[in-house]
Amino acid sequence: MLGLGLAVEPQLWTLIFTMVRIGAAFIAAPVFGAVSVPVTVRVILSAAVGVLITGSMPIAAPEQVFALPTFLSIAAEALVGLALGFILQIAFAAPLIASEVIGGSMGLGFATMMDPQRGASSPALGSFLSILLTLLFLSVDGHLILVDLVARSYELLPPGAAWLGANALRNIAMFGGYAFLAGFLLALPVGFLLLCLNIVLGMLSRSAPALNLFAVGLPASLFLGVIALFVAMPAMGDYMLVIVREALDAAKTLVLG
Repeated sequence: MLGLGLAVEPQLWTLIFTMVRIGAAFIAAPVFGAVSVPVTVRVILSAAVGVLITGSMPIAAPEQVFALPTFLSIAAEALVGLALGFILQIAFAAPLIASEVIGGSMGLGFATMMDPQRGASSPALGSFLSILLTLLFLSVDGHLILVDLVARSYELLPPGAAWLGANALRNIAMFGGYAFLAGFLLALPVGFLLLCLNIVLGMLSRSAPALNLFAVGLPASLFLGVIALFVAMPAMGDYMLVIVREALDAAKTLVLG
């Protein structure tokens, strides 16, 4: 019997309380938080991970269901889970920034498609790079590392005392700048080549004013951009692995300190 006469099995209430942090992490994290993943699947995954966590370590749920300390504990659990998932989501914004830089120079800024992660329209090149980053994230077992971090967070941030300090929140905000840095570095090889092409086209427009740059510049930028992407894709893939590792390290720092 827990709180205000509400009959809830203690084991069930402990599982539900444990699922708050896990579910919040799955909502904010990439792959798990994609709009294509049904809510039912997220709930089942949260319950499965919650059963494993409650069986492996002692978790003390609040004694009363409807009480102010319980609501504060639930808010703290949700904050920790959202912080873990949001750090990874920041890193997944880097391909979109890179696609804006490359696509604008190539003339592909008008080409959009549905982003499977967010369910909104995004540049076609950004969706391609996001899918590539997702595959690399899964290839290095990033989803398993996320589940492990959520489980280990219960040891260092026990329920009821899981409020993140000011330093942790500041580190998350500062890590947001990494998305812009990683996006620009990801777009640097192709973007620099397209910048050189635009400089050459600008010189041609000054030397031959009668030349129709719209008929020459757009096909040249598109052709050179595709070739540059093909050549630079191995290096971009290697840097995407660096982005994934940086995001996972930042999440570990948040949990382990």
